[in-house]
Amino acid sequence: MGKVSVAEIKELMKSTGVGMMDCKKALEANDGDMDKAIEFLREKGLATQAKKSGRAAAEGVVAAVVNGNTGVLLEVNTETDFAANTDDIRNFVANVANTIIEKNPADVEALKELPISGGTGTVGEALTELAGMKIRENIVIRRFVRMEGVLASYIHNGGSIGVLVKLDTDLSADAVSAIGKDVAMQSAALNAPYLCREQVPAEVIEKEKEIMLAQMAEDPKMANKPEQVRAKIVEGKVGKYYSENCLLEQAFVKDDKLSVQGYVDAEAKKLGGSIKVVDVVRFERGEGVEKKEENFADEIANMIK
Repeated sequence: MGKVSVAEIKELMKSTGVGMMDCKKALEANDGDMDKAIEFLREKGLATQAKKSGRAAAEGVVAAVVNGNTGVLLEVNTETDFAANTDDIRNFVANVANTIIEKNPADVEALKELPISGGTGTVGEALTELAGMKIRENIVIRRFVRMEGVLASYIHNGGSIGVLVKLDTDLSADAVSAIGKDVAMQSAALNAPYLCREQVPAEVIEKEKEIMLAQMAEDPKMANKPEQVRAKIVEGKVGKYYSENCLLEQAFVKDDKLSVQGYVDAEAKKLGGSIKVVDVVRFERGEGVEKKEENFADEIANMIK
């Protein structure tokens, strides 16, 4: 095997659309010969995956797996919901989640280099085989988060939304599991951008105040009020912002007389212990992925070009 340069790897990546490590291996196996490396990738089925990689993968599944005190929230995207609901995809997602739990990779690229749990070869090789040989769609391991501690999870609608919650408690994991799941369901339903008001950046609040003051300046009834009165009104509106955008300050969906924090505190008191929600991560399938919209006539036209 010959040593290859970063420039050569980049060139092969650009021409094939295949990932960095696979391009490196292909070049090393063929002593830096670009044409042979491309042929090598095609023979391995990677060219099929590369050809598909330009297509938007905005469907798929979000999965949550908790094993003891370790858990993972994982999103794997496909092009169609039909593919996402196949046993092949579901099994792959489960194996990838277990790999993350067992090996604790730094990121998706590191994950692809690891031996896949419950299978043969690496995660990246399993992905390539699944995309190129079985599903024949672009498949993307998009993101994951791994947590350790007392955890609870919730998956909505078969994998459209997933939430992982971490609790700090002196109670057993079994005792607080239902409470954690309720918090996860709240996050899934209302998608608060922040856990608590301490997480809201100061510049966000200042911007909100500017907008509120500008709105009052345009309102004849408000414009003539004393500055200190307007400032007090703004503080009240900021409080409302917190109650709408911070998970722990939202009205609890199962009992809107309580905030989420109030619900957690009340349940902790009943159980004779303490419970603190310290982290909540929410994935919504395909969020932020630009899905190309084409009508049927355009699709046929593109196919016959």
